[in-house]
Amino acid sequence: MALMPSLNPRIVEALYTEALSLAEAVRAGFEWLRRENARAGADIDDDDLRRVQVSCEGLRTTTRVMHCLAWLLNHRAHFAGELSELQLRRHGRLIANFPASEADAVRVLPQDIQRLVADSERLYQRIQRLENAWRTNGLSGDSAVRRLRERVAQAVGDATTAA
Repeated sequence: MALMPSLNPRIVEALYTEALSLAEAVRAGFEWLRRENARAGADIDDDDLRRVQVSCEGLRTTTRVMHCLAWLLNHRAHFAGELSELQLRRHGRLIANFPASEADAVRVLPQDIQRLVADSERLYQRIQRLENAWRTNGLSGDSAVRRLRERVAQAVGDATTAA
């Protein structure tokens, strides 16, 4: 039932545990930062802009981790027999070009929050590498879908040369 030698239930479980922990740390960190900013108050427009940048970065970081969790949950479901490989390939994709963090917004964050943002980016990159390898491995195999596509392409090619 393993999709590829490097992707197995133990790896998925380890990454899932890591992602859950990171999700909680990101939530707590940005919530603390939001409360601190609210407590400090602001009468200057630059502070308002900073709060919006911090809020956007918090949303971006949280969303990045949630996409990782969703990908991992889909793979957990596959390994548990709840999703077929076809369903997983069709619906279990990771967004390929998720927006990167804005360096200016991250630079104004406290060091511990900056580390959380960097950790979320590294986790996403790791899962993206697994996704790419998994998808490439499935496409290079001798699948029924690939064979069918080749037959259709050949039939279309034969029909256009005969016309």
